[in-house]
Amino acid sequence: MKVYIGPYKNWIGPYQIAEKLMFWTDYRKDDRVHEFGQWLDENIPGLTKFCLWAEKHRKRKQKIKIDYWDTWSMDHTLALIILPMLKQLQETKHGSPFVDDEDVPEELKSTSAPPKENEWDTDDNHFKRWDWVLNEMIFAFECKLNDNWDEEFWTGEWGESTFEETGEEHFNSLTNKTEKLYTMKNSGDRTCDWEARQKVQERITNGYRLFGKYYEGLWD
Repeated sequence: MKVYIGPYKNWIGPYQIAEKLMFWTDYRKDDRVHEFGQWLDENIPGLTKFCLWAEKHRKRKQKIKIDYWDTWSMDHTLALIILPMLKQLQETKHGSPFVDDEDVPEELKSTSAPPKENEWDTDDNHFKRWDWVLNEMIFAFECKLNDNWDEEFWTGEWGESTFEETGEEHFNSLTNKTEKLYTMKNSGDRTCDWEARQKVQERITNGYRLFGKYYEGLWD
């Protein structure tokens, strides 16, 4: 996979042209820049129309090449991109989308925050809910890239594996024969705390669910 996505386009109009032509001034402090931009807009026939035409035909640079092996484990391939983007968004975000109370712990719900002064205000937990959701997404994708995320739940050592007859039979439709069933036995003492592992697996699954539900909230 090779991906190149350029920066977003910036609008270029009479006022932006004035800023470039008067590069030695600070447009935030010098009113002459704004006045010059206004003059260009009002006195250069077709300038604004041309800027609109140019904006319509300017494209954001995008070059994406997908190799056939990228979809062998597409969930893993996408995680390589999604995880660092989520972490950068977490560090640079300037706002938060609305997060439903049903998706966060009790202490972060809007009902657990102090009463709002005005109905249109955001509650004191508004931004905390989004931080929590982002953390859960990041945790899920970190586990996706860590093949040994569940190692802590296993104890003991693997032994020698053997196959023993169960005493039962089944019909094999591929061979059209009735065949014996076998079970695998291991001489080691390797065991897993399946209950604890399942709790973490449920957290991972929920992180992916939140990613899908709040996908349109992934903006800075």
